[in-house]
Amino acid sequence: MIKNDLFLRALKGETVDRPPVWMMRQAGRYLPEFMEIRKKYDFFTRCRTPELASEITVQPIRRYGMDAAILFSDILVIPQAMNIEVEMKPNFGPYLPNPVRDKKGLDSVVIPDIHEELGYVMDAIKATKEKLNDEIPLIGFAGSPWTILCYVVQGQGSKNFDKAKEFCFTQPVLAHELLQKITDTTIAYLKEKVKAGVNAVQVFDSWGGMLSPTDYQEFSWQYINQIIEALKEDAPVIAFGKGCWFALNEMAQSNASALGVDWTCSPRNARYLTGGNITLQGNFDPSRLLSPPAEIKKMVHQMINEFGKDKYIVNLGHGILPNIPLENAKAFIDAVKEYKSDR
Repeated sequence: MIKNDLFLRALKGETVDRPPVWMMRQAGRYLPEFMEIRKKYDFFTRCRTPELASEITVQPIRRYGMDAAILFSDILVIPQAMNIEVEMKPNFGPYLPNPVRDKKGLDSVVIPDIHEELGYVMDAIKATKEKLNDEIPLIGFAGSPWTILCYVVQGQGSKNFDKAKEFCFTQPVLAHELLQKITDTTIAYLKEKVKAGVNAVQVFDSWGGMLSPTDYQEFSWQYINQIIEALKEDAPVIAFGKGCWFALNEMAQSNASALGVDWTCSPRNARYLTGGNITLQGNFDPSRLLSPPAEIKKMVHQMINEFGKDKYIVNLGHGILPNIPLENAKAFIDAVKEYKSDR
């Protein structure tokens, strides 16, 4: 049994004394102990070496004592496993030298044997579980099929993913075939992660907000929902669509255990759009962690009061930024732990 199961209880909608807290991208780039590892090993070596991935996962827990750990990995290990080359270029980000933009490209994309191609992730989960020693839950994650398609077709990060959208709108049959291959791989991958020991999973739809509400249903949500349906009996699923407030109502009717909310949607609107019965996670603006610690604490308490302490997981509205002072990250976590309900 997990000793601190606050996060899992919040996912079930149980009454709690205070909400649980963790931060997206908490394992990594803002921590000096992570920088030390980064100096010695390149990005995918860190992902593929279980000792390194597990060490990076527990670093923030040792320092701040969050209520959940999230496995250090990357959403782009999925396309790598599907026979798509992915490089992580310093000061540039992801680079895919052979983007998929036609039938020939699509035919070379495979649905892999998860153990063969991604066994290192399962080994990292087992190593992390040993280090966590059942103190807190471990979260596994994957990118949404649409977000993965964005990189696979665009070939790199983008402000508007114009080539990805062009592919979907001019060759929808191929786009849906690619999305389905990614979905099938992601389901198999997340199921193995749960077997290996993660206690919950999160699907990151980082680029969902690039789509109109109608296109979102067609090219993103229906595939995320397939993942939720396939995993609902295995583990709680958190769905997080950045910029997707317009879909919250529909998402709330799914079997997701929680929905992530970004900082552009107020707690009141998020509760209203989701009907008030599903656990919500978020939604502190990551840049707001640059505010003075006393102000951070005040804002966090206000945020909890607005969401309500139950059916709520305190988090950022997106990943923590690399330039956040350590004491500010601490103020964010401590504010939640010190929270006493006014009601």
